[in-house]
Amino acid sequence: MQSTPNYLWSTDDLLGQGATASVYKARNKKSGELVAVKVFNNASYLRPQEVQMREFEMLRKLNHKNIVRLFAVEETGSSKQKVLVMEYCSSGSLLNVLEDPANAFGLAEPEFLIVLQCVVAGMNHLRENGVVHRDIKPGNIMRLVGEDGQSIYKLTDFGAARELEDDEKFVSVYGTEEYLHPDMYERAVLRKPQQKAYGVTVDLWSIGVTFYHAATGSLPFVPFGGPRRNKETMYKITTEKPPGAIAGVQRQENGSIEWSYELPVTCQLSAGLKDQLIPILANILEADQEKCWGFDQFFAETNDILHRIVVDVFSLQQASSHRIYIHPYNTTSKFLDAVFKQTSIAPHHQEYFYEGHPYELDPNLQAHSFCRTARHSPLTLLSSAEQPEEVVGVRYRDPALDFPKFVPKVDVVADCSTAKSAVGAVHQTLRIAQALRRCQELVARGLHWVIGNLKSECSRVLEQRRGVNTVLTSLQLLEVKTRGLYEALPGGSGLPALKDLAVVKSRLQRVVEELSQCSHSIYDFQGALDGILSELVQHRQQAHEDKSIQQLECCLEKMQLIHKQFRKARNCPRLGYNEEQIHKLDKVNLGHLARKVLLIFQDECVRQYQDVLALHSSRMRKVCETKKHLKRLSNRIGTCGVEAMECQECLQHALDTFSQMALTEKRSPALVPPVPSPVPLSQARREMAFQMQELLEQMKSVTCDLQFNNSIIERLSGAAPTPGL
Repeated sequence: MQSTPNYLWSTDDLLGQGATASVYKARNKKSGELVAVKVFNNASYLRPQEVQMREFEMLRKLNHKNIVRLFAVEETGSSKQKVLVMEYCSSGSLLNVLEDPANAFGLAEPEFLIVLQCVVAGMNHLRENGVVHRDIKPGNIMRLVGEDGQSIYKLTDFGAARELEDDEKFVSVYGTEEYLHPDMYERAVLRKPQQKAYGVTVDLWSIGVTFYHAATGSLPFVPFGGPRRNKETMYKITTEKPPGAIAGVQRQENGSIEWSYELPVTCQLSAGLKDQLIPILANILEADQEKCWGFDQFFAETNDILHRIVVDVFSLQQASSHRIYIHPYNTTSKFLDAVFKQTSIAPHHQEYFYEGHPYELDPNLQAHSFCRTARHSPLTLLSSAEQPEEVVGVRYRDPALDFPKFVPKVDVVADCSTAKSAVGAVHQTLRIAQALRRCQELVARGLHWVIGNLKSECSRVLEQRRGVNTVLTSLQLLEVKTRGLYEALPGGSGLPALKDLAVVKSRLQRVVEELSQCSHSIYDFQGALDGILSELVQHRQQAHEDKSIQQLECCLEKMQLIHKQFRKARNCPRLGYNEEQIHKLDKVNLGHLARKVLLIFQDECVRQYQDVLALHSSRMRKVCETKKHLKRLSNRIGTCGVEAMECQECLQHALDTFSQMALTEKRSPALVPPVPSPVPLSQARREMAFQMQELLEQMKSVTCDLQFNNSIIERLSGAAPTPGL
C-alpha cells in the first residue's frame, strides 16, 4: 500500500503505466471517494524542472467537462514522490473500448458521435487556453458513464502538453508513434536529424488517426508487418499519401500501397455520416502543415456535423436504409435533395409513408418539424418514376473473409489473439444478420402500407365508378322519357331532335360498356393485392418462427467464454498438462463454433434475405403497375363522367327545345289538326291541352332528374384522388 496525506492506494490497482509515471486507482481516506493518482517515478525527475512542473500547471489552468479534472498535488510520505490526484474514470479509455471484440470494426454510430463531440469540445477548450496536447490517442481519452447511461469522454495525460498559440512553433518531440505527425515521426522514431519546427496542427493529425481508428477499429496507415516492425514504410505511407486519401495499407512485403478515399464497408457508420466525416479526415490527415486545415476550420466543420439532426429513410423499391444528416432549419427541398444524393430518386418522384399513412411534406416545412424517425421506424420512400428502381439491399462484406485461420499448435498468446479476432468476426456477422432481418421487416411493413393505401384507392375508384354509373342509369331513363315526349308531339317522329337523341343513346351505351371494363379491372387488382398481402402474412409468420439470430447469439456467448479463458491462459507462464488439454479442446470448440456461425449465416440468414429480395422485386413491379393502372382507370372514369355531362347537356338542350315547341303548340290553336266529326272542336282542344299538360309535368320530372345528376357529377369531379396515387 502507498499513501499521501489524504489518499491511499494499492500498487495492485494499476490503471496505466508510462515512461515517467504510473496511474493507480485510489481512495480518499476520509470520504472513500475513488480517484486516480499519477505517481511519478525516478526517471521523471531527470527531466528539467520546467518540464516536471508543466503538467501540474496545465491541469490547474484547465477546467472543462471533457478534460480529466485535477483535484490536488500531493507527495508520498516516504519517498516524497510527486502525486497528481485526478478524476477517476471507471470505464477505462477509448482504447479499452476499441479493444473490445464487439468494436473490432469500429464504434456504433451513436457512440462515435459522442466521441466526436467530446474530443472536439475538449480540444476547443485547449485551444481557447493556448494549449497543444502533443499526445492525442485513444489511450489518452478516458471514458466514464453518466447518470443517463451515456458515455462521457475526457482528455487526459498532459505530460507532453505545453502552451502554444496558433502561430507559434516548437521543436521538442513527444507522442505515440502510430498517432505521430509524419514530421515528428521522422525525428522521434526514425532518429533522422532535422531542423523542422512543429505547430499546433500536429494535434490535428493525431486526432485524424484517432477518429479513423474509432470509426473503423483499425489504424489508417499500416505497412506490411505492422507500424512498429516496418517503420521506414510507415513513414513513406504517411508522407506520400495522395491528396484526399484517408488510409493506406501495404498487403505484401515490399508491395505497393493500396490507398483508400472512403471508409470501409465494414465500418458501422452510415453513408450519410461518412459523407460528412471523410472530407474532415482527408484535410487533417495532411502531412504538409501548410496544407493542413487549421483548428478554426476543423471546429467549424465538426460542429456542423454535431448540429445536424438525423432523418431515417427506407427506400422501399431499393430495399435500402439511409440516414440523412440535415440542419434543423433546412426545409423540405433541402431534405429531398439530400435523399436524392443517396438514392438517386429525383425529388419530384419521392413519395413518403410514415406509420402506415401517406406523409405529405410541405415545401416550407423545416426539418425540426418532421416526424420523429429511427432505424426501426423510418420514413418509407416510394419512387413514382416510370422506370422501376433497382433493388440495392444491404451493403456488406462477406464476414467469412474476416474470420482468422485456426492452427492446431498451442500458443497461448497467438491463440488469445485468434480467439479475439474470431469473436470480433462473430459480432460483425451478427450485426449483418440483424441488418438483413431489419431490411426484410421494413420491406414487408412498407409493402403492407402501400398495398393498404392502394386498396383504399381501389375503393375510391369503385365509388367514383358507382357515382358515374348512377348518373348513366338516370340519363338512359331520361333519354327514353325525352324521346317519348318528342314522339308524343304531332308529327314528332320526323323531328331532327330524335336523331340527336339516338346519338346520345349510343354514347351512353358506350360509356356503360367502358365502366363495366373498368369494374372488372379494379376487381382483378384487388384480388392481386390481396394475394400479395396473404404472402406477406405468411412470411411474417415464418420470420417469427426463425431462430437464426438467437442461434448466432448463443454461439457468440460460448465463444466469448472461451476467449475469456484464453485471456487468463495468456498470463500464465506455462500451462500444466490438464490445462493444456482443456485449452486444446476449447480451441477445437472455438473453430467448430466459428464454422457453425458461418453456416447459420449463409444457409439461413442470407438465403432468407435473398429469397425475400427476389420476391420483393416482382411484388414491387406488380404494385407499381397496379398504381399506374389505377391512376389510368381513375382518369378513364373521369372521362366517362365528362361524357355523361355532355350527354346531359344534349338532353337538357332537347328538353329546352321541346319546351319551346310545347308552348308554341299551346298558344297556336291553328296548328292543331282538324278533329273529325262527330267530336266537337272544343272537346278536341281540351284533350290536346290535357296532353300538353302531361308533357309539361313529365318535362318537370326530367328536369329534376337532370338537377340530381348534376349534383352527383359535381361531387365526383370534386373528389380528389388519394395523395400520391
